[in-house]
Amino acid sequence: MEDQLLGRAGPTRWLRLLVRGAFVTVTGGALLAIVALVAMTIGPTLLLQIDTPAFQAWRTVFVAITVQGLPFLLFGTLISAAISVFVPASLFDRLLPRKPALAVPVAGAAGMVLPGCECASVPVAGSLMRRGVTPAAALAFLLSAPAINPIVLVATSVAFPANPEMVLARLIASLAVSMVMGWLWIALGRPEWLRIPKPAAGAGHGGQATAGRAGRWEEFRQAVQHDFLHAGGFLVVGAMAAATFNIVVPQSALDAVSGSLWLSVLLLALLAVVLAVCSEADAFVAASLTGFSPTAKLAFMVVGPMVDVKLVALQAGTFGRAFAVRFSAVTFAVAVLCSALVGWWLL
Repeated sequence: MEDQLLGRAGPTRWLRLLVRGAFVTVTGGALLAIVALVAMTIGPTLLLQIDTPAFQAWRTVFVAITVQGLPFLLFGTLISAAISVFVPASLFDRLLPRKPALAVPVAGAAGMVLPGCECASVPVAGSLMRRGVTPAAALAFLLSAPAINPIVLVATSVAFPANPEMVLARLIASLAVSMVMGWLWIALGRPEWLRIPKPAAGAGHGGQATAGRAGRWEEFRQAVQHDFLHAGGFLVVGAMAAATFNIVVPQSALDAVSGSLWLSVLLLALLAVVLAVCSEADAFVAASLTGFSPTAKLAFMVVGPMVDVKLVALQAGTFGRAFAVRFSAVTFAVAVLCSALVGWWLL
């Protein structure tokens, strides 16, 4: 009796599946045909309207920033994962002074040995915080590493062959900003403003899942994958914003204020924020701005590696929006002030 009921239910069930399949196929095929017809009808016209010189310039800037930043972002995530997995936490206790006020200048000076840009410094700083490094020292390293590393200083000397003091001015101003921001965080920062990034899911630091050499390499792979995908999305968002601002601001607006010393300093500082040029290349961009004063060019090179739209997006995704807004605003003000003072002194 049961077999007969199953036998009767079987054909009915298959019939219903066939009817549903035919309905979905016909409906989906009709919708697909409509979409294809619309695309073939208005697609070429729409593409011709979109592919304007302005859109081509936007696309060029977006691709340039993304291609420029991704290798350094990958480099930073590799260093971040290596620090998290292979470097013992006791090492940082031995290298950095126990007092946060003394650890800040040491961490700022350590930025001279890391050849990376701001895209790399964010995940590295997050990894240092996870390992117990005081946030003030990690933030000082975050600001100094992309601004005073050897590659940046050599690029600056090549971009300004007739003005070698520009290298010294960039080194002093950038290091001063990183230390001042670290000390300001000690004095005024609040823990609830800063969201210390968590390790990648499955990273167990000594647990059974990560025991042994194979487990450590698996933990390293997971950390790289997590940090790169997480920060890469914010890099793309920042690159889109930088490309948009770069197209919207007219050249006439830039030329109008280049004759004023203080307005030119502020303008190039703001321009550095929206252009989001990689720190290894910003010296050549600054050198090409021949209508501006050396101090204004210095402000462009000091502000850019510390505050730009893609870096703010990376910080917001890694440390939280509340931190990124406050930290970026104060860093911008301190960077402009230090650039003006060092430029008045040396340039």
